[in-house]
Amino acid sequence: MTNTLSKSSKNKENKADNNIDQNKRDFMVLAASGVAAVGAAAAAWPFIDYMNPADDVLALSSIEVDLSTIEKGQSITVMWRGKPVFVRRRTEKEIETAKKDDAIKLRDPQKDSERVKDGNDEWLILVGICTHLGCVPLGYKGDFDGWFCPCHGSHYDTSGRIRRGPAPKNMAVPDYKFLDKTTIKIG
Repeated sequence: MTNTLSKSSKNKENKADNNIDQNKRDFMVLAASGVAAVGAAAAAWPFIDYMNPADDVLALSSIEVDLSTIEKGQSITVMWRGKPVFVRRRTEKEIETAKKDDAIKLRDPQKDSERVKDGNDEWLILVGICTHLGCVPLGYKGDFDGWFCPCHGSHYDTSGRIRRGPAPKNMAVPDYKFLDKTTIKIG
């Protein structure tokens, strides 16, 4: 009987030792995995950070434009992200014509109110690139007193919408906001 008791107590001790050893192994595997994950993240971070835009690129991502010197009926061209941007202060007649033309059938339907900011109908901000082949249209030209692209004959109205010619879309309106009554931020 003593022999049987000592065998069962040895089995219990072996099982207890095995459980302790298994717990130690599990802890060691978890700890090593955690250290490896932190090490991999620390090693990868410089490569990930390298893909962020450089400071000079971020500086060009937005510009501020002073509107105080632009008279009614006048427009200026500024460069943003390597593209010309037309900033036009429209006259009452140009605004009326653009709103009246909302009702006609357009190739790329868009109302004038969708192309300007609420309460600032006189200011039209457009990326100055023809949507046909990327030429720069001429202002205050064409059949609709908006813009005319002499390369292939696209005509845009006073809201920058395509009215005639091969261009498939309206001139793009960039993201912009009014910082105050005389300053806008493009981008």
